[in-house]
Amino acid sequence: MQETRQNKIARLLQKELSVIFQEQTRMMHGVLVSVTRVKVSPDLSICTAYLSVFPSEKGEEILNNINANDKTIRYELGTRVRHQLRIIPALRFFIDDSLDYIDRIDELLKK
Repeated sequence: MQETRQNKIARLLQKELSVIFQEQTRMMHGVLVSVTRVKVSPDLSICTAYLSVFPSEKGEEILNNINANDKTIRYELGTRVRHQLRIIPALRFFIDDSLDYIDRIDELLKK
């Protein structure tokens, strides 16, 4: 039962975070940030979001910028989901490098 609730909340947070990042990166031309996966702790207090950044060379810079502004992102998220959630979880962001990993494997297989 708890796992179903975690999955529903993870989907809600993924959708809202992706909208927030889409609005934030609209100003930065040539940069795309997408939320690939969201995990929520069993007590719903921590949200771990995996981000895919295009171009991947700017990944660390974008992640540092997001981590520096995590309180404003959490506030924005809270205003969007305040009617669905009582407590807004703490946010942790990580780079999802699975696409780079897949490209590297394809490159090695072509050789």
